[in-house]
Amino acid sequence: MGNFIDFNTARKLQEMQSQQNKITELFSIKYPIIQAGMIWHSGWRLASAVSNCGGLGLIGAGSMYPDVLRENIQKCKQATDKPFGVNVPMLYPNLDEVIQIILEEGVKIVFTSAGNPKTYTETLQKEGLKVAHVVSSTKFAMKCEDAGVDAIVAEGFEAGGHNGRDETTTFCLIPNVRKHISKPLIAAGGIALGSQMKAAMILGADGVQIGSRFAATLEASAHENWKKKITELHEGDTHLTLKELAPVRMVKNKFFNELEEIYNVGRNKESLIASLGRARAKRGMFEGDMEEGELEIGQVSALIDEVLPVETVFRNLLQEFEDAKMPNF
Repeated sequence: MGNFIDFNTARKLQEMQSQQNKITELFSIKYPIIQAGMIWHSGWRLASAVSNCGGLGLIGAGSMYPDVLRENIQKCKQATDKPFGVNVPMLYPNLDEVIQIILEEGVKIVFTSAGNPKTYTETLQKEGLKVAHVVSSTKFAMKCEDAGVDAIVAEGFEAGGHNGRDETTTFCLIPNVRKHISKPLIAAGGIALGSQMKAAMILGADGVQIGSRFAATLEASAHENWKKKITELHEGDTHLTLKELAPVRMVKNKFFNELEEIYNVGRNKESLIASLGRARAKRGMFEGDMEEGELEIGQVSALIDEVLPVETVFRNLLQEFEDAKMPNF
């Protein structure tokens, strides 16, 4: 059969499909691309830059004292007139104060993670906010749907930072979650290229959340030593560890090797807590100590070879998405 759709018709169909995308409609954004709210990376500069490019920028509340969060929200409002949100890891202290600041500052979108989605969803929605929750399994995705969240982020084992215990990869997780839920679905973990974005959407995602690629941008608030380190990583340079506490994917460095020694002498939970208890993540990613700090990044860092402006990252993602074609077979 011949191709009966001319160029103009194809373009109109593409535009129509874009307008009907569940994620762009839900958050009133141009592209279904969400920047992860990464601790020590996701300040107002990164969030506003992503939002100004047509995605959804997220301020990472997990590494901010309440007054610092308020300042970042206020500066983000000054830097963009586009939608942005706040990511709230629920394993951190001061949660009630954080939620109150979000409400007082008029934020319209919240992504919650590492906790029960029922805790704040209803409270936030009653104030007119959209709520998404991050999960690492189909079981918890179904609990999110029962809790009434507006969207679900399904994050695979490849992702950096705090992760799931079951080690389910994104390509296995997304189609299974899609089969069991009807809410808008955002894929996360192992996505840094437009072709990976297209693959995730073919598998059933309505949009993507990207962390590692945005960590290595000029606008990210992380230390320059860390950004440079990201561009030097190869396959196998990260590992998921600390399942006894809260699973986290990090770079293998001197600190990681110290953790491995603790495992070798008997998996002493108290020793692990003591080793972590010196602001390790801040020391590494924010202060730039590449040996003694905790360095959280995803496996996809092996594909990142330069630090770029957010605008260039967006341009590359969109071009790669457009260029990704299905091979003939």
